Formats: sequence, C-alpha cells, structure tokens
Amino acid sequence: MADTKKIGFVFINRFADWEYGLLAASAVEWFGAEAISLTPDGRPVTSTSGFQLLPQRSIDSTENADLNAVAVIGSDVWAGDGAPDVSGLVNAVAERGGVVGGICAGTLALARAGLFRGKAHTSNGRDWILQHLPTYAGAERYNDVPHAVADGAIVSAPGSAPGTFAKEFIGALYPDKQSELGEMRALFAREYGASS
Repeated sequence: MADTKKIGFVFINRFADWEYGLLAASAVEWFGAEAISLTPDGRPVTSTSGFQLLPQRSIDSTENADLNAVAVIGSDVWAGDGAPDVSGLVNAVAERGGVVGGICAGTLALARAGLFRGKAHTSNGRDWILQHLPTYAGAERYNDVPHAVADGAIVSAPGSAPGTFAKEFIGALYPDKQSELGEMRALFAREYGASS
C-alpha cells in the first residue's frame, strides 16, 4: 500500500524489551504501519533480557529519508557517556513533520537533540532527567506524570508507561483515527479494571 506509514524503532544494546512491543504490534496490526528496526551502526544489539535483535537499517538519516516517525527505545546505555548520537535522525524526521518519540532513557536522546525545547514532555522523573542533563533545553516544560505526554509530533514517556506511549505515539501519527485509538485504549484498560 503506497500510503503505508513507516516507523523506525531505534534500539541500542541493553534495550528494554517491554517498551516497544505494544507500539510496534499495534501500529502494524491495527493501523497498517510498517515497523523498521534501526541500530547505530546497523549491527545486532542485545536486549536487557538477552534477546538479540538483527536490525534492518542503521540510524543514518540519509538511509531513513522515508520514515514518517521514529521511536527511541530505552536502555541504560542512553544515560552513560557512551550513548550514541541520534540527533541527525530524530531532527531530520522532526523537520519534515514526522512524529518523534522517546520512552524511558530514550527521552535523553530527544533532550540532547533539542526536541524538548518549547514542548511539554516527560521522562523517568524530573530529578532523574535533570541528573543526566541539568541544562537541557525545555526543562521548564517538564510534566511530572506517570503516563506518556504528546505535544504535537513529540511524544515522551517514562519506562513504566509503554501503553500510553503506544496510544499517544499512534495518535500523533494517525490524528484522524481517534475512534480506533479509543477502542485500543479501552481494550488495554480492561486489564487494569479487572479485580485482582
């Protein structure tokens, strides 16, 4: 299908297994998107649980000019000195009006790229993000909430919120699909409404 939206998922070593599944599977199964796995150098990476991921592409922005959106998946490596620089990719997607999201420590990559400037956003806690990036642009717009935050085409979430990350990301990518998003939210909410 010619109008299929393409979402790049950025994975680095020790990526969090629980942070991308709802978004990737929901976008593909229910909304007809294409999910494309990306790593910094196009080589395999290993998740927190030890699963190995063989990517389809590298994070080079010229290799990903067809992406409509990109999601940066969390890893504790983002918080260290050896974190890869994905600013070229995320800024290129943002500049052409695409959706850019970050979850958990993946939000640090968006902050480093300057994408939180003037945008409401969240992460793993105000103190946590300031500990890693004390002077990042947009810190005054931080929302200390337990769910994802979308401000236009910029979506962010704490690592504990893969459900609302999926919902807000897909909502930003498919603004005309609010009815379907409502159904998706209701389906996932049933788990939490059940008595334990």
